[in-house]
Amino acid sequence: MNNYEAVIILSQTIADEAKVAFAEKMKELIVLNGELTNVDEWGKKTLAYEIKKQKEGFYILLTFTAKPESILEMDRILGLDESVLKHMIIKK
Repeated sequence: MNNYEAVIILSQTIADEAKVAFAEKMKELIVLNGELTNVDEWGKKTLAYEIKKQKEGFYILLTFTAKPESILEMDRILGLDESVLKHMIIKK
């Protein structure tokens, strides 16, 4: 198992209930294949450049351990989610 960090930028138009549901979905996905060590919600921030015609986004930082195979699935799920503007998963 490796240590990872994931930074996820959600759309500014997403409802609070949807943010909570998204965070729970990510937590469940990580716990299935590893261990979640920290969730840090940075809140709404101004983007350096527009992404999908939006100037602000809601940032979430996840720190976790997981098997390398599970990262591909997590990346796929984040890429398909309409509320995700950008995401990046890095190995620590």
